[in-house]
Amino acid sequence: MADVEQNAAGNGSDAVNGTAVRFVSSAEGTALAYGSLLLMALLPIFFGALKSVGCSKSKSASDMPETITIIFSQEYINLLLSMYFFVLGILALSHTMSPFMCRVFPANVPNKQYQLLFTQGSGESKEEIVNYEFDTKDLICLVISSVVGVWYVLKKHWIANNLFGLAFALNGVELLHLNNVSTGCILLGGLFVYDVFWVFGTNVMVTVAKSFEAPIKLVFPQDLLEKGLDARNFAMLGLGDIVIPGIFIALLLRFDVSLKKNTRTYFYTSFLAYIFGLGLTIFVMHTFKHAQPALLYLVPACVGFPVLLALFKGDLTEMFRYEESLPEEASSKEEVTESDKDK
Repeated sequence: MADVEQNAAGNGSDAVNGTAVRFVSSAEGTALAYGSLLLMALLPIFFGALKSVGCSKSKSASDMPETITIIFSQEYINLLLSMYFFVLGILALSHTMSPFMCRVFPANVPNKQYQLLFTQGSGESKEEIVNYEFDTKDLICLVISSVVGVWYVLKKHWIANNLFGLAFALNGVELLHLNNVSTGCILLGGLFVYDVFWVFGTNVMVTVAKSFEAPIKLVFPQDLLEKGLDARNFAMLGLGDIVIPGIFIALLLRFDVSLKKNTRTYFYTSFLAYIFGLGLTIFVMHTFKHAQPALLYLVPACVGFPVLLALFKGDLTEMFRYEESLPEEASSKEEVTESDKDK
């Protein structure tokens, strides 16, 4: 997954921000590339938001990718990134494939259960270090993901890159939760300024996007129609431009659920606002032939439209009062309720 710092590193793009803009392909190829990037950006946001409603919120911040500072040469950094994302990509893609595998797994094939257990000490002092339970379906997902991982490490093919990128984005939207709308607005507002500065104020994003070979962005060739799968003139979209607005959109979906009105008004409003913002980004970039910071357009759209709608419907106060309880708080509330019942 791309965290906030990777958002700065991964936003550089042909289609959005960072790389040098080259319009050498046909109009049809360019339209296909931008349309495909838009579709790939929408899929993890939509399905990640839906999955975020029911997933556990007790995710550790240590699961998020770390920031890697440019200390060594580009060759060694790319090697380190390849190994790093090889492991993370396999796990993320395997987790993404798991629900699909549950649906297509043949009923007549035995689904055996396994357990990976590591302990420390002996006797009464024995304690568990790792206790992971999995089944045959999980093993199949892991094998398929490992094949994709080897393909990515050996070939760095754009399809393998996108499979890992989509898995990171979907898991990011699903598992990274904002606890309230105010926090989301502050986060997006800060990254709005941050993104604009690093794209228009420096050439850091250009350097990072061109130098680092890692699935921290989605890519699609603009010359696909002319050169097929060997195309090399890529349009790019950083994962930060998907995950950061995506976790805010997912929060609005959970707010919709909390209203218990059987509607998804704020989710669909913010989702359509994201489409509008990303489309506007591509239009401005294409018109002015200059890389654009996507959050410059995405943040006002994804925050502004839902807030204006809430103001119109009279839900603004309730929207900003809505707050998700942390797992520890939820469990303590349940314990208090049970003790009250006993009394």
